[in-house]
Amino acid sequence: MTIDWWTLGFQTVNVVILIWLLQRFFWRPVAAMIAQRQVSAKAVMTDAQAQRDKAASALADVEKTRAGFAKERDGVLAAARAEADKAAAASLEAAKQAAATLEAAANASIAKEQAAAEQTWRDRASHLAVEMAQHLAARLDGVVVRATFLDWLIKAIGELPEATRQAALANGAVLDAVSATPPGPAELEHMREVIGKAFAGHPQIDFRTDPALIAGLELHSPHLTVTNSWQADLSKFLEDLTHDGQK
Repeated sequence: MTIDWWTLGFQTVNVVILIWLLQRFFWRPVAAMIAQRQVSAKAVMTDAQAQRDKAASALADVEKTRAGFAKERDGVLAAARAEADKAAAASLEAAKQAAATLEAAANASIAKEQAAAEQTWRDRASHLAVEMAQHLAARLDGVVVRATFLDWLIKAIGELPEATRQAALANGAVLDAVSATPPGPAELEHMREVIGKAFAGHPQIDFRTDPALIAGLELHSPHLTVTNSWQADLSKFLEDLTHDGQK
């Protein structure tokens, strides 16, 4: 095999020129364009990363806000539940107090009505007892009964202070003797005599009757009153019964 060195030399020169031309007019622009594209791509990627970071930050803020809203909602709900429980407890307590007040008022009203009813029946029983005693005492009226009351009247006059007895007869005062039934003439004279002796004088005595006394003999004057009858005793008895019943 024979090598043509001139041809080989020319081909070598052509290759070198071609490589130089490719390097000068192709590889450099392409490399520059590739480098520019790399810079652009890197900028795009950097911007995209920045956008991703911004989006992630915004998402984190949204999540944080949502968490804050949830926490605030839970707080509001908890406060509302607490307020509702407090209001319910207050309403229940108010209802209990109102019920207790109504119960106390009802018990007081019942007690008052019971006391009034008891007092009414006690008064009726007292009046009935007095009326029965009046009827029984009225059947006992007579000479013996009047004599007994006259003795009690004389005793009561004797127990009065001397000044009271004298004052009863001062300035010619008239004594008013009241009996439940009219005594006979002999009884009138006897009464006038013993009453005069009791006052150690001769007082003027007017006699009259009052059936309301039931039985007895009372003496009245402007300065003296001696109650001595079944009416007075029964009235005192009724007053004591009524007073005891009100305690």
